[in-house]
Amino acid sequence: MENKKTINLISLGCAKNLVDSEILLGGLNKSGLNITKNIEKADTVVINTCGFLDIAREESIDVILNAAELKKKGSLKELVVMGCLSERYPDELEKELPEIDRIFGSNDHNQIVSFLTGKDFAKDDPLFFRSLLTPRHYAYLKIAEGCDNGCSFCSIPLMRGLQKSRTISSIISEAENLIHKGTKELLIIAQDSTSYGWDLKKKVYLSDLLYELNKLDGIDWIKIHYAHPAHLSQRIIDAIAKCDKVCNYLDMPIQHSSDDILKSMKRGLGKEGIINRISRLRNAVPDIALRTTLIVGYPGETEENFEELKEFIKETRFDRLGVFTYSEEDGTSAANLNDDIPRQIKDQRKNEILELQHEISLENNEAFVGETLKVIVDKSGESISVGRSEFDSPDIDNIVHINGKVQKGEFCNVQITEVNEYELIGDVVL
Repeated sequence: MENKKTINLISLGCAKNLVDSEILLGGLNKSGLNITKNIEKADTVVINTCGFLDIAREESIDVILNAAELKKKGSLKELVVMGCLSERYPDELEKELPEIDRIFGSNDHNQIVSFLTGKDFAKDDPLFFRSLLTPRHYAYLKIAEGCDNGCSFCSIPLMRGLQKSRTISSIISEAENLIHKGTKELLIIAQDSTSYGWDLKKKVYLSDLLYELNKLDGIDWIKIHYAHPAHLSQRIIDAIAKCDKVCNYLDMPIQHSSDDILKSMKRGLGKEGIINRISRLRNAVPDIALRTTLIVGYPGETEENFEELKEFIKETRFDRLGVFTYSEEDGTSAANLNDDIPRQIKDQRKNEILELQHEISLENNEAFVGETLKVIVDKSGESISVGRSEFDSPDIDNIVHINGKVQKGEFCNVQITEVNEYELIGDVVL
């Protein structure tokens, strides 16, 4: 009998990377290779790296070094690296880490499967056999790769290239396949979901895709991630309002609110433009939950700029908020600016924003006490189960603690009895 390789796959970084890993895993499973979650039992490890922000690069290098140590000990025979970091710095990785056997890019799924099996594969074989790394009741649906935006701080176009949208038919086909496997919640992702379809030969829009996805039987929830405020058109807002399966939720990173900083960031929209988009969203969908992401400590950010950002957060009262300290990215236009803000100041500003958001989150959550919410169950326990409302995405947003055991992957109605900053607690209502 032929000895088959035993593969351990490590996926780092964002949800877009996770989808890449799932496509590769599907190809590996279809090829009959053995898959293990324990790296110490593997012959080969494949590490899907993240190259966005210094902290992510450091994590990727640490994971590669740990695998290299196992290889030196002899328990691991082969080390394969793919993803954003290897896409951006292949020569540096090859020079500094000779323990790596092969280096691939983010979308080299077929070449990786061929390398690991020693066999040739058709161009798009692995895509059809995507194996979820999430619980089967929810899945990320990547609608485009790359990005056309020239944000000064972002290296994604340098790593992933310009935007390449998928056709609506291919997305619907994948969604139907996911539904067949038991998916009930689709999390739409792209680097800029709101410019989806602009690059296709026959131009389409995110709104067109939403209307088609909304027709699918078997899907209860659709959530949209990474909407660029400058590209959030009225037609998209109308689609969110009209499509009953599209959740009252939008992930829209604004990055900052100071006109000076937004201009330097090349975001294409100033403070008043952002306020306009938020106002139109809340008018069309009054109970929409808005998630955003901010960057503090961007080169040239003054105390006045930062205070303006804090006031904006107080006034806007985002439902969900993430904040990063500025990280210089090689090759970006912001890297040419004088990064004159000390690390201590950056961290202090981040903490101030988080403390401010804690207060807002608690006040927002207190409004749910006594309300009954539809919740999808992510974890089932004997005495406590854990789920999410339509206003929350996995791993980044609030959770709902449900008293009692409820089946994983099922929906239930939960009456909220207690809250804290990031958790709701309640009982099942039959």
